[in-house]
Amino acid sequence: MKMSSKLAAEFIGTFWLVFGGCGSAVYAAGVPDIGIGLVGVSLAFGLTVLTMAYAVGHISGGHFNPAVSFGLWAGGRFPAKDLVPYIIAQLLGATVAAAVLYIILVGGGVEVSSDPGSFATNFYGEAVYNGRAFSAGAAFLAEMILTMFFLFVIMGSTHKNANGKFAGVAIGLALTLIHLISIPITNTSVNPARSTSQALFVGGEAMSQLWLFWFAPILGAIIGGFIYKVITSDDSNHKKK
Repeated sequence: MKMSSKLAAEFIGTFWLVFGGCGSAVYAAGVPDIGIGLVGVSLAFGLTVLTMAYAVGHISGGHFNPAVSFGLWAGGRFPAKDLVPYIIAQLLGATVAAAVLYIILVGGGVEVSSDPGSFATNFYGEAVYNGRAFSAGAAFLAEMILTMFFLFVIMGSTHKNANGKFAGVAIGLALTLIHLISIPITNTSVNPARSTSQALFVGGEAMSQLWLFWFAPILGAIIGGFIYKVITSDDSNHKKK
């Protein structure tokens, strides 16, 4: 597959993830009487990945996330030379989606504030849900561990010995579970592109805290990819003989 096709697929897939996932949080989460809430937003993020995994996953591998690209590289599934172009495509897709969300929101007469969680931004150290404020250390640990396990699911479900037909379902449900766990902690990142795109339109503290939502997911993904590679190395060596 041509690199241009792969990058287009990553752009489209990441656009859909941000537009669908963050869009559900921005427009539908708190609507009186019919708001979808935490469960609905969690499902929305999972469904974006599930649908795009089947739509364009066969073209680019369906990363839609810089952390996933780094994790697959650490796991020996992705070449280092493709990291930068993939990440650029993902950031562009996420940012364009955020711009569309912003235009629609402003068109509805809503102002985007700089409050924690505004415009589906990620945050730490702010008492937003249930009056609890999670420290930077707690947020970092949550984002790192959840991204690590996300890579476990991705690498396991797409392993040559797994039933690949259901990989998209497993990955989508894993992302849903991740959001159910961590929306009350950080508003859930596990994806630097998704975090960056929203923070760009809010600025202020969302931008100053962005470092955590790059470093923690990428570190977790690298650890997850590397560990999965190690624990399956015996199987790979056995099959080569």
